[in-house]
Amino acid sequence: MGFFGKPARIAEDEDALVQEQYEDLPTLPEPPSSTVIAAGATVTGNLQGEGVIQVEGTVEGELNLKGAVIVAPTGLVKGPVTADVIRVAGCVEGTVSARERLLLEKTGSVEGDASTPSLEVMDGGRLNGRCTMPKKKN
Repeated sequence: MGFFGKPARIAEDEDALVQEQYEDLPTLPEPPSSTVIAAGATVTGNLQGEGVIQVEGTVEGELNLKGAVIVAPTGLVKGPVTADVIRVAGCVEGTVSARERLLLEKTGSVEGDASTPSLEVMDGGRLNGRCTMPKKKN
């Protein structure tokens, strides 16, 4: 029902006209998918793909992502991590390779070697290993 008690009226011609006007517009890219490993959960094995993975629980294995890996304060990764952007507020036990940027939060620690063109370590963050900083690829 429309405003003031009048029946709502939708003309089929109007709907077709609106669709025709927007057919030539480009489609938007799909947003990256997001996965959360919940606190208390343990995942064993290698994870690969695109998007964002937020680790709040434990991952025992390799993470290889085109996208971002976020290790929450409750998160633990036992294995190598490779991604475009890596943010660590929990613990990573293994090598870390960030293609664009590595951020170690004040509660974060990396027990292993790191490779990244851009490294930010907040006061309290720990990196126990060697760090190499290759030039950023354009």
